[in-house]
Amino acid sequence: MTGSLRIKGNEDAALAIFLLMASVAFCILVPLAWPLDPLRGDISATFKPPMTVVGDALHPLGTDQLGRDLLARLGLGTLVSFGIVLIAALISVLLGTALGMIAGYYGGWVDALIMRLVDIQLAVPFILLILLLVSVLGPSMTNLVIVLGLTGWAIFARVARGRTLEVRELEYIDASRAMGLSDMTIIFRHVLPNIIGPQTVLLTLDLPRLIILEASVGFLGLGVQPPMPTLGNLIGEGRSVILIANWLVLYPGLMIGALVIGCNLLGDWLVRRAESKVS
Repeated sequence: MTGSLRIKGNEDAALAIFLLMASVAFCILVPLAWPLDPLRGDISATFKPPMTVVGDALHPLGTDQLGRDLLARLGLGTLVSFGIVLIAALISVLLGTALGMIAGYYGGWVDALIMRLVDIQLAVPFILLILLLVSVLGPSMTNLVIVLGLTGWAIFARVARGRTLEVRELEYIDASRAMGLSDMTIIFRHVLPNIIGPQTVLLTLDLPRLIILEASVGFLGLGVQPPMPTLGNLIGEGRSVILIANWLVLYPGLMIGALVIGCNLLGDWLVRRAESKVS
């Protein structure tokens, strides 16, 4: 039974790594190597189905309503969307981990204040908060990154605080204080290494949420503005012509699915691995 579980876990990890590596390779290689311009259209090549040749140009994934090559746009759109998600996730992790460690280490009114901010953050639906902030700040790539990053820090703060509460009671923390080390030195030298593992696992589980949120905001037209493609606005642009050009929605949707499934499988595998080490 243990052997079968180990095999199953490794299969999940292999599939996750394959999906993520394939997606990353796609979004890097296509913008670099594919010769067609993702932003330049050709009116004579509108709504061409996949594997159509127009002139000397092959369109493996077809073209859109302006005659732009979907493969080129999907490659660039995946790169832009994944870049936004990764930067936003980094902001969430750094902000949440820092505030969580401070709350857990110092306690008292500092802990109470930060945890009330966490409660307020978690009480507001993410998608509504993001739509509100983007509509106020205006749709742009920078604003979207900031909004996604600032709306995802709370869960990281809670996990960091809980782990810090455990670590600060250990004997070597008391020994570090007795040696005269400053609080910041103790936090970064002794507390932070004990938090990196759980935060990394949490990050892989939170990435799918950010991917879906970024795509949802782009679908509604409040994210990165055309003609720059993202996975969300590619689907948004294709939804009105889905009956005559379903490939405009199909391939961006498959890319979103690959990224979400890959991150979920990787996160689940890391959780099971951590639990097996503990047991």
